[in-house]
Amino acid sequence: MKALILAATALALVAASVSTPASAQRRGGGEEKGPHANPAEAPKPDERAYKAALERIPEAKQKYDPWGGVAPAAPAPAPVTKKK
Repeated sequence: MKALILAATALALVAASVSTPASAQRRGGGEEKGPHANPAEAPKPDERAYKAALERIPEAKQKYDPWGGVAPAAPAPAPVTKKK
């Protein structure tokens, strides 16, 4: 019985290590086959174009609150009135 459990565990570990997404990506033969496989062929970044693109981004009218719609704002406390 112990041998069966040991064999099943070993088989499960081997199957889990083979079917990971990272191993599926590495099956391309080890060569990078993208459009810029050679770093010397990659286009150089243009600093002026980068700065011009940054200037075209509009300024925000108000500060963005990513959690704004999750919980409503706490209501203002009611004014305290004295009873006579």
